[in-house]
Amino acid sequence: MDSGYGQLERLIGESGRIVFFGGAGVSTESGIPDFRSTGGLYHQEWAYSPETILSHTFFMAQTAEFYRFYRAKMIVDGAKPNAAHIALTRLEKRGKISAVVTQNIDGLHQMAGSKKVFELHGSIRRNYCMKCGEFYPLSVIAESGSVPDGIPRCAKPGCGGIIKPDVVLYEEGLDSGVMDGAIAAIAGADMLIIGGTSLTVYPAAGLVNYFHGPALVVINRDVVDGGRNAAVVIQDSIGKVFAALELDK
Repeated sequence: MDSGYGQLERLIGESGRIVFFGGAGVSTESGIPDFRSTGGLYHQEWAYSPETILSHTFFMAQTAEFYRFYRAKMIVDGAKPNAAHIALTRLEKRGKISAVVTQNIDGLHQMAGSKKVFELHGSIRRNYCMKCGEFYPLSVIAESGSVPDGIPRCAKPGCGGIIKPDVVLYEEGLDSGVMDGAIAAIAGADMLIIGGTSLTVYPAAGLVNYFHGPALVVINRDVVDGGRNAAVVIQDSIGKVFAALELDK
């Protein structure tokens, strides 16, 4: 194991209020593609960019097309927590991790067993009727492709409102309660591990500025500009790194 891994283990051992701040790279290792990676055949099927389709304006104006994209690109059947999710859960059970702050919407941190998770962009696993507020599971969205117009609607008698994923679309603001909780957790941390994110999506990326603790760690395949002052920088897969750590020391 190289010195970066060894130093990371040492810092984890010395810390007691660790916050993990994660991005898309944490989920890609569970088989969930980054929707920005459109692929060569993308424009043969979709007439708009992912950012356009996943906007509030597009959702309201072209709801059926939004859901066609959402079911195809945002819901991945069979995705399971990877080594990073599992390691973070183990560290939380040991009292090391005080919170997970994630930009991902897949719910894999909770599936792995993490209890204190701030989902900055919401979750595909929560969906609600825009008319009456009734909540629905992910299965209702996944199965809506079988209805005539492909739009999921509330099943409560007399309602029939459109069901919307509880995710933050472009043009929508982040939940203030979630933001406040994430800021408080990061501000009170003695160690911040940034993993699987290039820190380019704002305002979420700006949260790292609230960290003033002694141990900043960056783990990412690509270089992260915000990690220049980090105590440890490991340029590799987040799952590979956590799988190699001896966390029970």
